[in-house]
Amino acid sequence: MQKWVRDLNRVYRNEPALHKFDFQPQGFEWLDCQDADQSVFTFLRRGTEHDSSILIALNFTPVPRYDYRLGVPLEGTWTELLNSDAQAYWGSGVGNMGGVETAREASHGRPYSIRLTIPPLGAIYLKSPSAPKALKS
Repeated sequence: MQKWVRDLNRVYRNEPALHKFDFQPQGFEWLDCQDADQSVFTFLRRGTEHDSSILIALNFTPVPRYDYRLGVPLEGTWTELLNSDAQAYWGSGVGNMGGVETAREASHGRPYSIRLTIPPLGAIYLKSPSAPKALKS
């Protein structure tokens, strides 16, 4: 438990999206809070347009959610930063092997989607690909 809390605190400190807008609406966006059938909540934490977003997926059942399709706003590789079921935390190791790639399939009102493995009674944190930089004229 101490290792999980230490790693969670490290990620919180190092990722501006997790703390920059703690008390402002632009720092939070639901991805899906309607999946009562599978007891999964997913949301984004956001920083400025130059910060990567952090996707957090929570599974409130003792059943792993394999191939869980979720809409996301950015294309590319979403890197798994934390997985509460990792073997390092004495979990079973159910996860996303370091990250997932987007597909050009719209879902949940977003232009891309990913297919996640969400561990049982677990939480995963994924970092978005870098946001596109504005073009300079």
